[in-house]
Amino acid sequence: MTKHSLINIVSKKVHLTKKAVKETVDTFFDEMIASLVKGDKVVVSGFGTFYIGKVDDKQVVPFGNETKRQVVKGHKVINFHVGKPLKKKVW
Repeated sequence: MTKHSLINIVSKKVHLTKKAVKETVDTFFDEMIASLVKGDKVVVSGFGTFYIGKVDDKQVVPFGNETKRQVVKGHKVINFHVGKPLKKKVW
């Protein structure tokens, strides 16, 4: 599913214009991003939780070549923890 198809589906179900639904969806995602940038968790009940995690520095060895060790610098990642209702429907 794409953002465009989501907007089409929602606009048909709630009988709103695509423009109004697009603004709502854009605002929703903008607020999620702003919260994650601040370091807050984003909890969508029944769906799951988005949060920022940290990956420490680690050494990587290319397969079969011990002499070419490389260090991957630590960085932030976005994690997602699935909520129970979604998990029950999918699994």
